[in-house]
Amino acid sequence: MNGEPSESGSRASNSGSVRSGSFHEEDTFHRQASFGGNGSRNTSPLGRMASRNTSPSRQKVIKTKPRGLDEEIMATFCKSIQPDIQMEDNIWAMLPEDLLNEILARVPPFMIFRLRSVCKRWNSILQDNSFLKFHSQVPSHGPCLLTFWKNSQTPQCSVFSLPLKQWFRIPFAFLPQWAFWLVGSSGGLVCFSGLDGSTFKTLVCNPLTQTWRTLPSMHYNQQRQLIMVVDRKDRSFKIVATSDIYGDKSLPTEVYDSKLCKWSLHQTMPAVNLCSSKMAFCDSRLYLETLSPLGLMMYRMDTGHWEHIPAKFPRSLLDGYLVAGAQKRLFLVGRIGLYSTLQSMRIWELDHSKFVWVEVSRMPPRYFRALLRLSAERFECFGQDNLICFTSWNQGKGLLYDIDKKVWSWIAGCALQSYNSQVCFYEPRFDVMIF
Repeated sequence: MNGEPSESGSRASNSGSVRSGSFHEEDTFHRQASFGGNGSRNTSPLGRMASRNTSPSRQKVIKTKPRGLDEEIMATFCKSIQPDIQMEDNIWAMLPEDLLNEILARVPPFMIFRLRSVCKRWNSILQDNSFLKFHSQVPSHGPCLLTFWKNSQTPQCSVFSLPLKQWFRIPFAFLPQWAFWLVGSSGGLVCFSGLDGSTFKTLVCNPLTQTWRTLPSMHYNQQRQLIMVVDRKDRSFKIVATSDIYGDKSLPTEVYDSKLCKWSLHQTMPAVNLCSSKMAFCDSRLYLETLSPLGLMMYRMDTGHWEHIPAKFPRSLLDGYLVAGAQKRLFLVGRIGLYSTLQSMRIWELDHSKFVWVEVSRMPPRYFRALLRLSAERFECFGQDNLICFTSWNQGKGLLYDIDKKVWSWIAGCALQSYNSQVCFYEPRFDVMIF
């Protein structure tokens, strides 16, 4: 594991040592983040602009009667007050190791670090292979939103748990200073990239275990559009580097394989005038939008080749995002309409057999007006497991849509407020390894 000094003065050693930190709940979320897609996000530094700082006020839970698409649920930062349950110390001391491992494996992952200070035994158990085995067998905690930004060059990270409806602060002081762009997250790992001087670098980390490492250099030292994919069954991950972020150079596609610990060169993407950085990974295939002309390219991970998908985009599409859903579903989310009074937000699904986009949902007008007050206002969206999240510059909340349940809900505390604030979906896991 390679490390560099952080602003806090801490340094990760080259011997592969693991740093640990404590997690703290946040009653209010002071800084906000912009959104990417499908556990991955727009890695291009272009288009990020500063905006006014608005601190969201504390929200209360507001529920209305179910009305299909009009059901509204406001997430809250308020903690539920529960009485402390006292338990004799000798009871915990007498628990068999396997039983204690199974109990701890079912504790919400962001709360486990509180337990490390209970005693030395518990602290050692949380790093034991037996605990990790139990943890890998329990159901996932559920989707979370990981937000990342730098405050006076000090990395900051908070995670919003959708199941618990609470914010948790994660220490990220172990990150080197060059790790500036959040590439995305997959299977519990988070990927960053950045420029160390004139060298483009990439790293992966597990925020829960506080472990990280810098990947070997690519064959071409150029800022690239990246996406990461984790294979939990194979206990490995891959990172795909497509075109450069400016879209003005034709570079061979590079793929990093954690099992081989190296980058391999593959086919150069067929010539297009400009490639956008709105990518999605679905069914072992990487899909990428191309601009001028507007189209769709697909990269097959098994063959290492690019293919053109003759799927025509909807007419009058102002801005579109590719979002990968569950069960091989690929969605297109975008705004339609040339005039502000006629604009609407729509969601299409790709029919893989006919190569056509089929409309599956529309954002209700009252949500659209609340999300985008101006016709030219910028918005971002990203998705995971048939969940799609929207945010815009002037909102102190995000809008979440469940495609399966057809339910729209607000999430307080999500906004685009800083040019370097970034966010993605995140699945907290202790058992995923960075090697």
